[in-house]
Amino acid sequence: MIFHSLDFIVFFVATVSIYWALPLRGQNVLLLGASYLFYGWVHPWFLWLIGATTVIDYASTRGMTRWPEHRKAFLWLSIVTNFGLLGFYKYFNFFVDNVAAAASSIGWEIPHPALSVVLPVGISFYTFQSMSYTIDVYKGHAKARTSLLDVATFVSFFPHLVAGPIMRATNLLPQVESGRRFSPAAARDATLLMAWGFFKKLVIADNVGVIANKVFALKAPEFYMLWAGVFAFSIQIYADFSAYTDIARGTAKWFGIDLIKNFEHPYLAKGPTDFWRRWNISLSNWFRDYVFLPVAYRTSRAITADRWLGLDATSWAYIVGMVVTMLTAGLWHGASWNYVIWGAYHGVLLALARVAAGLPKPRRRVRRRLVPLQILGMFLLTNLGWLFFRETEFPALVRHLSLSPWDTTVLGRQTAAYLFWLAALYSVPLWIQSLWAELGGTDLVRAMVEDEDRPRLGRVVAQAGLAGALFAGVLVLRSLASLDFIYFQF
Repeated sequence: MIFHSLDFIVFFVATVSIYWALPLRGQNVLLLGASYLFYGWVHPWFLWLIGATTVIDYASTRGMTRWPEHRKAFLWLSIVTNFGLLGFYKYFNFFVDNVAAAASSIGWEIPHPALSVVLPVGISFYTFQSMSYTIDVYKGHAKARTSLLDVATFVSFFPHLVAGPIMRATNLLPQVESGRRFSPAAARDATLLMAWGFFKKLVIADNVGVIANKVFALKAPEFYMLWAGVFAFSIQIYADFSAYTDIARGTAKWFGIDLIKNFEHPYLAKGPTDFWRRWNISLSNWFRDYVFLPVAYRTSRAITADRWLGLDATSWAYIVGMVVTMLTAGLWHGASWNYVIWGAYHGVLLALARVAAGLPKPRRRVRRRLVPLQILGMFLLTNLGWLFFRETEFPALVRHLSLSPWDTTVLGRQTAAYLFWLAALYSVPLWIQSLWAELGGTDLVRAMVEDEDRPRLGRVVAQAGLAGALFAGVLVLRSLASLDFIYFQF
């Protein structure tokens, strides 16, 4: 089931209507049933996977409590089974294709198996969320729960099930276990957040997505045409992914549950490190805690020299940890070499940023003046990364990178300029919101409806008016082409 469908609207209204008439345990039973209905709406057989993940991690954490001397064995049970399921469904086809290609290059012909594995939607997200519960219990950051109902609700909570944000047990499980009361103020905030999410998805992301799709469908786009398409894709993926997060957060708030923010205006980042503090925050934090920190720690322990090539052990630990983390993040996104390249590219950017951090810094006044150039430079570097992310065919990627800005036609430049400015026009609301937040220190949407100096009735009217304007914008400006959320494929 997808958010921008009539099925979801009917499902959501019916679920909320019943939910607030039930006691806590009844609410959790309803949420679990609704989540499984939501996830299995199109492919019911996907349900056995999320059920298996839930039971395995529940049993692993209970085993850690019952037999503490075997805690590590239960941790490995969770890791091996979760990564085994994820690896089979996500990377089976990739592995088979690459083995066959490698064998063919040396004259061996290996027949492809008849089996073609379908990737279950959202498997990367709920697997990481469930596994983080097991790891946190193992490390003593969370307690193993005795209620399978609560754990299953935590793993499968439908608003963020398919594309995040990835919630930790320490944040979401206490909310699942606690009593919840309906709040009219929270419902108004939730409706406004959902309206803004639907606007970003249906008006901004889907319209610029048509531009990006048409450009990347061309067999041989010219230089300026290609980069107009890359710019459109950069707007699409941000509007699309952040829209899902906003709709998820708004939907969860209707049930009295708060999800974390997943984006903090990433296209105003001043450098690679700043970008990853702002983009897909929940996943960035997951990789930081469970991949980067362990790798960096082991690297620092393995380095014996005080300095090597001008860098100390701490810097080398950071660089190695970050490159490994970003390569892993690239593979997490999909079974394709372009995602590995994208991960390696960002890993190198982060490593170079670490090296640059050790260089002499200009005066504070000069640094302030350089901020716009830093933001523009990082945005351009991010766009280059999105080319690696979007183009899945390696020969086409090589061709794109070899294009010359001088080898173009007048018609090509004019068409590219038109597409660029059209995408830029659709993106204006995003830039206004981001600039308002950066310059004013608060979110534009919240500032318009939560001004404490405004009477309560005035805030209610402002919220209703803004939500109404956003929904009207959806009705008038929405794209004729309805596109799936990009992160459904991960």
